[in-house]
Amino acid sequence: MRQSTFLLPGLLAVLGAAGLVVALLGDGAWDALAWLGLGLPALIGCWALLPRRG
Repeated sequence: MRQSTFLLPGLLAVLGAAGLVVALLGDGAWDALAWLGLGLPALIGCWALLPRRG
């Protein structure tokens, strides 16, 4: 099975865009979804910068 180069960046972009829309349009409990939608791509991006063992 062939892996797509743009699959993970595309998913992160969709997640970030959804987080932005939810942050702009929602309030209350929607704020938690906005935090996830905007924080998860940032966390994954920072995780890739951590040094590796070995």
